[in-house]
Amino acid sequence: MAKKKLNTQLNEIVASWSVLYTKLHNYHWYVSGPSFFTLHAKFEELYNEVTLNLDDLAERILSKGWKPVATLKEHLEISVVDEASGNEGAEEMVAALIDDFKNIMTLLNSAMELASEEGDDRTEDLLNGQFQSLEKHTWMLSAYLDK
Repeated sequence: MAKKKLNTQLNEIVASWSVLYTKLHNYHWYVSGPSFFTLHAKFEELYNEVTLNLDDLAERILSKGWKPVATLKEHLEISVVDEASGNEGAEEMVAALIDDFKNIMTLLNSAMELASEEGDDRTEDLLNGQFQSLEKHTWMLSAYLDK
């Protein structure tokens, strides 16, 4: 039962990374204003990192004999990240990312606990690395907003 629940949670994370990847591209393309150069570069950095996280996690799922969700429809159905509306200003983009990162961190924590219960140190380690990175990005983006 725990293995099935872990697989479900890992797929929720895969879906969330996928939606976040697209959202970051939207923000990268449509950010404007005085923070353009700073945020344009930051959003690119983040979507490149998300690409690696998504691929690493999907490959981990495959190595366990499971199947990662791999369609946009599935991703949108189970993601904790919502698509960009296309109307966000620069500060709204950053605030939305902070919320998204916190939501993904909650998923990561839950999946780490399940992996630990299963004695799956490798999955737990992979998730922990992703968590730590999001934790740092959340701090930095919060500092950007001066919150």
